[in-house]
Amino acid sequence: MAFDCVLAAWRDHEKELRHFLRQRLGDADQADDLLQELFLKSLRQGQNFCSLDNPRAWLFQVARNALVDHARLGKPHVELPEHLASADTTRDGVDELDACLQRNLARMTEEDRDIIEHCDLQSMKQQTYAEQHQLSLPAVKSRLLRARQRLRDALVANCSVQFDESGRVCCFTPPEKSGHNG
Repeated sequence: MAFDCVLAAWRDHEKELRHFLRQRLGDADQADDLLQELFLKSLRQGQNFCSLDNPRAWLFQVARNALVDHARLGKPHVELPEHLASADTTRDGVDELDACLQRNLARMTEEDRDIIEHCDLQSMKQQTYAEQHQLSLPAVKSRLLRARQRLRDALVANCSVQFDESGRVCCFTPPEKSGHNG
Protein backbone atom coordinates (compact mmCIF):
# COMPACT_ATOMS: atom_id res chain seq x y z
CA MET A 1 0.00 0.00 0.00
CA ALA A 2 1.56 3.22 -1.25
CA PHE A 3 -0.43 5.33 1.18
CA ASP A 4 1.02 3.48 4.17
CA CYS A 5 4.66 4.06 3.23
CA VAL A 6 4.00 7.77 2.52
CA LEU A 7 2.20 8.10 5.85
CA ALA A 8 5.05 6.35 7.71
CA ALA A 9 7.70 8.60 6.13
CA TRP A 10 5.54 11.62 6.81
CA ARG A 11 5.20 10.77 10.52
CA ASP A 12 8.98 10.32 10.75
CA HIS A 13 9.89 13.65 9.05
CA GLU A 14 6.96 16.07 9.33
CA LYS A 15 8.29 17.98 12.38
CA GLU A 16 11.75 18.31 10.86
CA LEU A 17 10.29 19.50 7.52
CA ARG A 18 8.00 22.03 9.24
CA HIS A 19 10.95 23.45 11.20
CA PHE A 20 13.05 23.60 8.00
CA LEU A 21 10.33 25.50 6.10
CA ARG A 22 9.45 27.86 8.95
CA GLN A 23 13.09 28.78 9.45
CA ARG A 24 13.54 29.67 5.79
CA LEU A 25 10.21 31.42 5.26
CA GLY A 26 9.86 33.20 8.58
CA ASP A 27 6.10 32.72 8.32
CA ALA A 28 4.41 29.75 10.00
CA ASP A 29 1.29 29.92 7.82
CA GLN A 30 3.26 29.91 4.58
CA ALA A 31 5.42 27.08 5.90
CA ASP A 32 2.32 25.03 6.70
CA ASP A 33 0.91 25.71 3.22
CA LEU A 34 4.12 24.47 1.59
CA LEU A 35 4.19 21.50 3.96
CA GLN A 36 0.70 20.53 2.84
CA GLU A 37 1.74 20.82 -0.83
CA LEU A 38 4.75 18.63 -0.05
CA PHE A 39 2.52 15.99 1.51
CA LEU A 40 0.25 15.99 -1.55
CA LYS A 41 3.25 15.61 -3.87
CA SER A 42 4.38 12.66 -1.79
CA LEU A 43 0.97 11.04 -2.12
CA ARG A 44 0.94 11.59 -5.89
CA GLN A 45 4.19 9.64 -6.15
CA GLY A 46 2.29 6.58 -5.01
CA GLN A 47 4.32 3.38 -5.33
CA ASN A 48 7.33 5.33 -6.61
CA PHE A 49 7.62 6.98 -3.21
CA CYS A 50 7.70 3.57 -1.53
CA SER A 51 10.60 2.45 -3.72
CA LEU A 52 12.81 5.43 -2.80
CA ASP A 53 16.09 4.53 -1.10
CA ASN A 54 15.98 7.66 1.04
CA PRO A 55 12.48 9.16 1.44
CA ARG A 56 13.84 11.84 3.80
CA ALA A 57 16.28 13.13 1.15
CA TRP A 58 13.49 13.19 -1.44
CA LEU A 59 11.18 15.12 0.91
CA PHE A 60 13.84 17.72 1.66
CA GLN A 61 14.75 18.09 -2.01
CA VAL A 62 11.11 18.67 -2.91
CA ALA A 63 10.84 21.13 0.02
CA ARG A 64 13.87 23.08 -1.28
CA ASN A 65 12.35 23.19 -4.75
CA ALA A 66 9.07 24.43 -3.29
CA LEU A 67 10.95 27.20 -1.48
CA VAL A 68 12.61 28.26 -4.73
CA ASP A 69 9.28 28.26 -6.56
CA HIS A 70 7.68 30.21 -3.74
CA ALA A 71 10.44 32.85 -3.85
CA ARG A 72 10.17 33.11 -7.64
CA LEU A 73 6.41 33.49 -7.64
CA GLY A 74 6.06 35.50 -4.47
CA LYS A 75 7.52 38.79 -5.64
CA PRO A 76 6.57 41.59 -3.27
CA HIS A 77 3.77 43.89 -4.32
CA VAL A 78 4.22 47.52 -3.36
CA GLU A 79 1.57 50.16 -3.88
CA LEU A 80 2.76 53.27 -5.66
CA PRO A 81 2.36 56.60 -3.91
CA GLU A 82 -0.50 58.72 -5.27
CA HIS A 83 1.79 61.16 -7.07
CA LEU A 84 3.39 58.29 -9.04
CA ALA A 85 0.29 56.20 -9.64
CA SER A 86 -1.15 58.17 -12.56
CA ALA A 87 0.40 57.36 -15.90
CA ASP A 88 1.90 60.23 -17.83
CA THR A 89 0.50 60.02 -21.34
CA THR A 90 2.82 62.60 -22.88
CA ARG A 91 5.60 61.25 -25.03
CA ASP A 92 9.23 62.29 -24.87
CA GLY A 93 10.64 64.27 -27.76
CA VAL A 94 12.74 61.30 -28.85
CA ASP A 95 9.60 59.16 -29.08
CA GLU A 96 7.91 61.85 -31.12
CA LEU A 97 10.95 62.06 -33.40
CA ASP A 98 10.75 58.30 -33.93
CA ALA A 99 7.08 58.58 -34.85
CA CYS A 100 7.84 61.47 -37.21
CA LEU A 101 10.67 59.48 -38.80
CA GLN A 102 8.33 56.54 -39.41
CA ARG A 103 5.65 58.79 -40.91
CA ASN A 104 8.15 60.43 -43.25
CA LEU A 105 9.72 57.11 -44.24
CA ALA A 106 6.26 55.85 -45.19
CA ARG A 107 5.82 58.86 -47.50
CA MET A 108 9.07 58.23 -49.38
CA THR A 109 9.31 56.36 -52.66
CA GLU A 110 9.63 52.58 -52.37
CA GLU A 111 13.24 52.75 -53.63
CA ASP A 112 14.27 55.40 -51.07
CA ARG A 113 12.47 53.70 -48.20
CA ASP A 114 13.93 50.29 -49.07
CA ILE A 115 17.55 51.44 -49.20
CA ILE A 116 17.27 53.48 -45.97
CA GLU A 117 15.51 50.67 -44.10
CA HIS A 118 18.05 48.07 -45.17
CA CYS A 119 21.31 50.03 -45.03
CA ASP A 120 20.59 52.46 -42.19
CA LEU A 121 17.93 50.93 -39.99
CA GLN A 122 18.84 47.25 -40.37
CA SER A 123 22.60 47.86 -40.72
CA MET A 124 22.93 45.89 -43.95
CA LYS A 125 26.29 46.45 -45.62
CA GLN A 126 26.04 48.51 -48.78
CA GLN A 127 27.96 45.86 -50.70
CA THR A 128 25.40 43.23 -49.64
CA TYR A 129 22.54 45.52 -50.66
CA ALA A 130 24.24 46.06 -54.04
CA GLU A 131 24.61 42.33 -54.61
CA GLN A 132 21.01 41.57 -53.60
CA HIS A 133 19.63 44.27 -55.89
CA GLN A 134 22.08 43.67 -58.75
CA LEU A 135 23.55 47.16 -58.48
CA SER A 136 27.11 48.41 -58.40
CA LEU A 137 28.47 49.61 -55.07
CA PRO A 138 28.87 53.21 -56.37
CA ALA A 139 25.20 53.15 -57.49
CA VAL A 140 24.08 52.06 -54.01
CA LYS A 141 26.21 54.73 -52.34
CA SER A 142 24.76 57.40 -54.63
CA ARG A 143 21.15 56.23 -54.14
CA LEU A 144 21.59 56.03 -50.37
CA LEU A 145 23.10 59.52 -50.24
CA ARG A 146 20.18 60.99 -52.23
CA ALA A 147 17.59 59.07 -50.17
CA ARG A 148 19.16 60.30 -46.92
CA GLN A 149 19.07 63.88 -48.18
CA ARG A 150 15.38 63.59 -49.10
CA LEU A 151 14.61 62.11 -45.66
CA ARG A 152 16.60 64.87 -43.98
CA ASP A 153 14.68 67.53 -45.90
CA ALA A 154 11.37 65.90 -44.93
CA LEU A 155 12.36 65.78 -41.25
CA VAL A 156 13.36 69.46 -41.27
CA ALA A 157 10.13 70.44 -43.01
CA ASN A 158 7.70 68.18 -41.16
CA CYS A 159 9.25 67.59 -37.73
CA SER A 160 11.19 70.77 -36.88
CA VAL A 161 14.43 68.80 -36.74
CA GLN A 162 17.62 70.85 -36.72
CA PHE A 163 21.14 69.63 -37.39
CA ASP A 164 24.51 70.79 -36.05
CA GLU A 165 27.59 71.62 -38.14
CA SER A 166 28.55 67.94 -38.43
CA GLY A 167 25.10 66.97 -39.74
CA ARG A 168 23.84 65.34 -36.56
CA VAL A 169 20.43 65.99 -35.03
CA CYS A 170 20.88 68.65 -32.38
CA CYS A 171 17.40 69.96 -31.78
CA PHE A 172 13.88 68.73 -32.17
CA THR A 173 10.57 70.31 -31.34
CA PRO A 174 7.73 67.82 -30.97
CA PRO A 175 4.72 68.55 -33.20
CA GLU A 176 2.51 69.84 -30.38
CA LYS A 177 5.10 72.55 -29.68
CA SER A 178 6.12 73.34 -33.25
CA GLY A 179 2.68 73.44 -34.79
CA HIS A 180 3.70 70.89 -37.45
CA ASN A 181 1.81 67.65 -37.85
CA GLY A 182 4.72 65.79 -39.55
